Amino acid sequence: MSTSTKVITWTSVTVVLVLAIYIFFKFFFVYSEGVNEGDINYFQKEGFIFKTYEGKMIQTGLKSGKGGQGGIQSNEFKFSVEEERVAQQINAGSNVGVKLHWKRYLGTLPWRGNSQYVVDSIYAGRGGSQESRVESSIPTEIPSEL
Repeated sequence: MSTSTKVITWTSVTVVLVLAIYIFFKFFFVYSEGVNEGDINYFQKEGFIFKTYEGKMIQTGLKSGKGGQGGIQSNEFKFSVEEERVAQQINAGSNVGVKLHWKRYLGTLPWRGNSQYVVDSIYAGRGGSQESRVESSIPTEIPSEL
């Protein structure tokens, strides 16, 4: 092998390796995960080629303001759902407050949805003392470890 062939080979291998690492961290590495609680504002299946479930949850709470002027604030949490089972559970629990467990990716993929936040399970509504992840239907209890 000549020197120029070795340089081209090593440069190509390095470029492919760097590209593979970039794609992994951008689209497949779970950057963060957590749980958000609120009321489902809308939830729908949409898309031209890849039909994905997209939703928005309204989270209400108290905010502290400058000079003691607090009030009620409302935050929107936009999310996507990959699994049909989880989508059915969200539809079934859309009239009660729910907790959604999500994973955040740094990039979006068309078959995964339009949001960086992908919901993978749903918890029971508010007010319980214990909670568990929903596997088949919405439970009414909340686990104490959350």
